Amino acid sequence: QVQLVESGGRLVQAGGSLRLSCAASGRTFSSLGMGWFRQIPAKEREFVSAISRSGISIFYADSVKGRFTISRNNAKNTVYLQMNNLKPEDTAVYYCAAAETAINLRAPGGYEYWGQGTQVTVSS
Repeated sequence: QVQLVESGGRLVQAGGSLRLSCAASGRTFSSLGMGWFRQIPAKEREFVSAISRSGISIFYADSVKGRFTISRNNAKNTVYLQMNNLKPEDTAVYYCAAAETAINLRAPGGYEYWGQGTQVTVSS
């Protein structure tokens, strides 16, 4: 089992920045692919970004490319999502996810473990 705890979500004005963190425990962190997804009510969970076990392969949704940066610190068992130039449409609950198989890091089905989510609200 992998436990994931997100933090860093809050209310921020448009154009501002936030850094989300996700601390993992229960497995060797460097064996896990990690991802960030977001969800708003009545919509499906949306892929935001993912990073491979080694950190060499990184993926972004087109909607966040150039504004968000994913990174990981395997020594601290933590993955980060730096979000810059935030827009009101970035408002959502952001979820951290961990993948043991790490085959398809862009799809929710590619992950076995999920955090509880952290709310990000961007005001205009």
